[in-house]
Amino acid sequence: MGMFDWTERDAKVLQQGGVIAPDERLPWPQTAAMGVQHVIAMFGATVLAPILMGFDPNIAILMSGIGTLIFFVITGGKVPSYLGSSFAFIGVVIAATAYAGKGPNGNIGVALGGIIACGIVYAIIGAIVHAVGTGWIERFMPPVVTGAVVAVIGLNLAGIPIKNMAANNFESWMQAVTFVCVGLVAVLTRGMVQRLLILVGLILASIIYGILTNGMGLGKPVDFSGIANAAWFGAPGFAAPVFSGPAMLLIAPVAIILVAENLGHIKAVTAMTGRNLDQYMGRAFLGDGVATVVSGMAGGTGVTTYAENIGVMAATKIYSTAVFLFAALIAVLLGFSPKFGAVIQAIPLPVMGGVSIVVFGLIAVAGAKIWVDNRVDFSQNKNLIVAAITLVLGTGDFTLKFGGFALGGIGTATFGAILLWALLNRSSSPGVSVADAPNVETPSR
Repeated sequence: MGMFDWTERDAKVLQQGGVIAPDERLPWPQTAAMGVQHVIAMFGATVLAPILMGFDPNIAILMSGIGTLIFFVITGGKVPSYLGSSFAFIGVVIAATAYAGKGPNGNIGVALGGIIACGIVYAIIGAIVHAVGTGWIERFMPPVVTGAVVAVIGLNLAGIPIKNMAANNFESWMQAVTFVCVGLVAVLTRGMVQRLLILVGLILASIIYGILTNGMGLGKPVDFSGIANAAWFGAPGFAAPVFSGPAMLLIAPVAIILVAENLGHIKAVTAMTGRNLDQYMGRAFLGDGVATVVSGMAGGTGVTTYAENIGVMAATKIYSTAVFLFAALIAVLLGFSPKFGAVIQAIPLPVMGGVSIVVFGLIAVAGAKIWVDNRVDFSQNKNLIVAAITLVLGTGDFTLKFGGFALGGIGTATFGAILLWALLNRSSSPGVSVADAPNVETPSR
């Protein structure tokens, strides 16, 4: 099948609990609606990352859309994925530019040069993987490793909504209201409404938030002034790169983390769809690398496959790549429309936090599903230890520094899992499982 050849499936497939595969699609109006949901799911993090680095959020949105289109073309439309701003760049960009933490980054040029260097390294890795093949992946990343890595992607991000997206008790309650709304939509509705559970739940929670704040004065009201003042169309603030040796050496190694994130994404999608996407691994790395280079040349952040979209796919069972084509086109429009960007930014932060809790949790469960589907035997010590250590490294954001470069969270968990498996699988011998050992005390619950 060609890049744009999708088999159309009737919405009745969803009503009967069916799945829409990557090479299938719903009727175009429903496909477009799903694209909107994916854009909203990734919007919070894609906008937050550039703000934390002093970049223009509208450029980040625009380049996330363009990057996703590049990824779509290079993978031949076979891998369902959205590319958004990568958090892996935040620490090294701040270090390279000495950014003070608020307002525009006055030294953004050197950061962009480093991001371009990182994208080139990443693309080279992708080209090598595409040429050599992916047989090594199964050897180094069996289901116990991939399940742990996917779960860690969600668990590592868990602290963002809980610690940073609720400033007081009222906002924490609103996060709870939001994830309850999403849960009720997921369980009590049917058909397309159920598949749009993230979007519908977000709208319901936003209405409730508006009634309680703007109407009853219980918390920070929704600010509509940004929407009113924003222009319908306008060019974002493009910026030119500056190629500085020290900054490039500091930022380029982030390519290792991007490889880990993309690898985990493809493994998660493979597990959810039942279709082995390993053959597209090299092209996915290459697509992500080229997209990062293009983004850096325009003034945007480095991009990566987005965990939020794994969560949406896990909830909706819709894996059609046509959805991501629509999402990318919508993001491009948003990039050139401050008005639409202002609408999304007007969504209350606690509501976005509540949605993030759901989405990140779904990612963690997707990792556990890999273990269940592959019947990983946790009575074997090597499986038990690899999974246990990986989960805590990722959740606790364990960080190792190599000079000025820090490998943290998802990176240490991913490479730690791969190295631990290689070590323990080579040296493992039959024996009593840690879980079954009679002299190990189980903590009381």
